[in-house]
Amino acid sequence: MGWSTAPVDHVALTALETGYTAGVRLFDTADVYGHGRSERLVGELVAQVPRGDIVLVSKVGYFTGTAKHGYSPGHMRRQLEQTLENLRTDHLDIYFLHHNEFGPEDRWLPGAVEAMRTFQGEGLIRAVGMRGPHRFAPERLHANPGIRSDKVTRFRELFEVVRPQVLAVRDNLLTPAERSTGLFEFATHHQVGVLINKVLGQGLLAGGYDRKHPVVFSDGDHRLRKRWFTPPARALIEEGLSRIREVIGPAPTEPLELVRVMVWAALSRSQNAVALTGFTSPGQVRMNVAALAMGPPSSAVLDTAREIMSSVAARLDAEGEVFIDER
Repeated sequence: MGWSTAPVDHVALTALETGYTAGVRLFDTADVYGHGRSERLVGELVAQVPRGDIVLVSKVGYFTGTAKHGYSPGHMRRQLEQTLENLRTDHLDIYFLHHNEFGPEDRWLPGAVEAMRTFQGEGLIRAVGMRGPHRFAPERLHANPGIRSDKVTRFRELFEVVRPQVLAVRDNLLTPAERSTGLFEFATHHQVGVLINKVLGQGLLAGGYDRKHPVVFSDGDHRLRKRWFTPPARALIEEGLSRIREVIGPAPTEPLELVRVMVWAALSRSQNAVALTGFTSPGQVRMNVAALAMGPPSSAVLDTAREIMSSVAARLDAEGEVFIDER
């Protein structure tokens, strides 16, 4: 919520209210999502409900404004103050370092960590979060794949310095199992929570892209850069989803059944995980909540779904980099 395909404000607020009424209690946003629009919309909900009923998550780092770096301590404090104002609250439950780039020789890392600890001491944030292994967004554009940094090594180095209480992990049925299994084990070993994002692959895994009625992305939509959203890639993904539908069997609520598989495939990865699902309408929120309420499918269905989509992911990876404009 908050990017180029975000719903108009009143629809977004209705969707947030729908989620809260249905039992959703964690709301994840960031200062850079919609340049503050996402935070302000969540703030509209916060103003209506008891603050103690909800968990608020935001992030800092990508938006630099006029600062030398997104992790300049003074800038981080100003961003946190603005985030709290946007969200209409006096504290965050989790505040994430949004990326792993801290300048040459990690110049800004010590100050960023100290700022986070100071925020905790002042009661402005309750927990520090950091992302799992990932690629700093600009590196995708400018670094040759052959000389890119090792994401896992980088993550482990930063983890020892930051010592977060929560990790954010991108994981769904298109994520290679060998890549994420070790990360969930790592989180369990270190007793940190996990927020799993992209559970529905931005709609790709929910059967929301109909080849007969192709979606046209507006200018500026980041999905225009992603190979998986091209017609050939969506056709491959749809093949896999069709096979999962066959495994599920006849189901009058077929889209709901697919979402159920995807949500519970994520939640089954760890007992200390929360699944984050995006939305563009109240109907999508209701479906996501209903999928959770149905409980997990059988382990046989989940295992087969993983096997099917693992094969699809391998075919997608063979086509090239995820981002079309990567070198």
